[in-house]
Amino acid sequence: MTRFDFLGTLRTLVKHDVQFILIGGLGARLHGSTTVTNDVDVCYARDQENLERLASALRSLHARLRGVQDDVALVLDAQTLKAGDRFTFVTEMGSLDILGSPTGTTGYEELEASSEEYDLGGFSVRVASLDDLIRMKRASARPKDLIELEVLGALRDELELNERPGSRARRSEPKT
Repeated sequence: MTRFDFLGTLRTLVKHDVQFILIGGLGARLHGSTTVTNDVDVCYARDQENLERLASALRSLHARLRGVQDDVALVLDAQTLKAGDRFTFVTEMGSLDILGSPTGTTGYEELEASSEEYDLGGFSVRVASLDDLIRMKRASARPKDLIELEVLGALRDELELNERPGSRARRSEPKT
């Protein structure tokens, strides 16, 4: 079984200057979801330069298509990535799914506009907003995504409650 090193995967993408937004379960975890995931899902920019950087990062991760025989030839280059939109890989650091246009979105530029930056201890990544994650889960409508919708909806409600003026959870000053 391949190890799961999500930080190593993300660090590799950042090191190669790949423009991406973290989505899926890890994105939800960074917002506070308790749901466990065992893969990295990213939405990537589809311009030529980024596709070249992404292909280089995938080669350095020794990526190969997940769910197919190892003898399937795959040339990991910008042209191959441009010809598709969604790829599922197994890498030396675990499973990595790359999506040009996640369900319910038009892609990277749309998600980037409302994404948030998260520091992961030595490097930062952009993460899809909670609202965008909810929209993607709703549009996907897979059973596991519908379950996660409940978790994310409750998380959003809790965060909104804590941000209201006068909310005890937001108060940090001592009462006198």
